[in-house]
Amino acid sequence: MSPTTPDVELKARHRAMWASGDYPSMVETFLLPLGPRLVEACDIGPGMRVLDVAAGTGNASIPAAEAGATVTASDLTPELLEAGRARAEAVGVELDWVEADAETLPFGDESFDVVMSSIGAMFAPHHRAVAGELVRVCRPGGTIGLLSWTPEGMIGALFRTMGPFAPPPPPGAQPPPLWGSEAHLGELFGDRVDFRTLERDVLEITAFERPGDYAEHFKKRYGPTIAAQANARRNEREAEFEDALNRFSDEWNRGTSDRARFEKEYLVAVGTRT
Repeated sequence: MSPTTPDVELKARHRAMWASGDYPSMVETFLLPLGPRLVEACDIGPGMRVLDVAAGTGNASIPAAEAGATVTASDLTPELLEAGRARAEAVGVELDWVEADAETLPFGDESFDVVMSSIGAMFAPHHRAVAGELVRVCRPGGTIGLLSWTPEGMIGALFRTMGPFAPPPPPGAQPPPLWGSEAHLGELFGDRVDFRTLERDVLEITAFERPGDYAEHFKKRYGPTIAAQANARRNEREAEFEDALNRFSDEWNRGTSDRARFEKEYLVAVGTRT
């Protein structure tokens, strides 16, 4: 079936959102540890066929290739793939980069030994469609690995803070941080994936001098925050939005007023495709 007009428009908005700001610089600033964490949890090694879904700039794809796997990095946003190609070239690894929607992956059934996603596929709006695609393209006995922000953690709270200011979600969309809920994963995958690893961990962030620097970083670089602020501006609520984001940064600061420290909880889920 061909995509309907609303679907095409929705995907175009998502591409534009993630291309706005400067997500690659956010990866370099504080997200780099997450990709290798997932690659290690999936026990990726030489000869494995690996698909990274919603790979962004290759934060997990590139370490998987460095481990000797044959890697395909897929993402909806061409600008992020271009940044990933440059990163891969800089470290001297080769992998395939494919523009693809996590909800309708352009790969054959049972094509990969490992299908993974590090804080990527969780942002596609229709969770069941994504889960079905992850299972479909993974061979029976293969590995499905996910690293996702949790609902209870800092990013879950950020999306709750931005929610009243953001554009309304599309019909049927679910909040991204639900992917960091063990119960939600159970509902999505059922008996199709036997999860052997469900571990919560924390990414510590010390890259910002003051709490407000974190808010400024996200307003300039993070697509969802940029979209929420633009919508707040259209509705004459921009000052309210900025106040809410500054209060959020102060609330989640675990350091001092002049040396900020943040802790972002995430869930590592790794299982066998039955």
